Amino acid sequence: MEAALIIFALMVLFTFLGLGVYATVKVVQATKRGVDRTITQARRTVEDTTLRAKSFGQVGVTGALAQLRLDLRTSMRATEQALQDGVRADASLHESIALFERLSAHGRELDDELKRLEQDPDRGRIAERLPDLRERTAKIKQAADSLRWAARDRAQRFAQDDLSTLSAQIEVESDALRDWSREPVDDLAAAAAAWDAAQANGAAPGQAQAPGSAPGQPAAAGPAWGADQPQALNPAAPTPQYPWQKARRPESTT
Repeated sequence: MEAALIIFALMVLFTFLGLGVYATVKVVQATKRGVDRTITQARRTVEDTTLRAKSFGQVGVTGALAQLRLDLRTSMRATEQALQDGVRADASLHESIALFERLSAHGRELDDELKRLEQDPDRGRIAERLPDLRERTAKIKQAADSLRWAARDRAQRFAQDDLSTLSAQIEVESDALRDWSREPVDDLAAAAAAWDAAQANGAAPGQAQAPGSAPGQPAAAGPAWGADQPQALNPAAPTPQYPWQKARRPESTT
């Protein structure tokens, strides 16, 4: 008995230790993800601020490269945010997100190339490549903007359709609430007046007079519900015969 209690206590102890280790690992992982997310956002903010400063404060190739990177990153980030917000309410945007992921691969490749060119000392060679870089940036930016605005237009159209349907339902309900031409009190008063008139004439409303009775005289009251009816109208049901019953013996004639 004591050995069983010791084993049970050890099992409970190990269970609590396992749960504690599992909870600790989950907390550490969540904290690490939060820290990584914060660091990524801070790094992105610093880099965007640096690019904005370069595009405004410097001229020539360096300023042009910084402006291209800033435009590309701003458009891609806005499109990503719009698609992620829209897919929560519209599952059909999953295909758009798949297309955007393919577009993001080209965008990251171009951003890395522009970042490398910022450190390249051969400004003449970079200046020759600027038209091609601008064209590639414009294509990616145009595709991202198209996806973003299509998703926003779709969400706006759904909102307008829902608002139109809701407005129509509210109008129908408002018309029903304003329909006070026939009140229940008026219907009850009309029914009471009809009943009084029928009582004054000697017959209840809807009650038919018996054949041969004079007008104005009440018809003969029929049998009350539950009273015994004549046998001619309600013949007795035959007694059922079952196979296990003995056959009835005929009456003796002697």
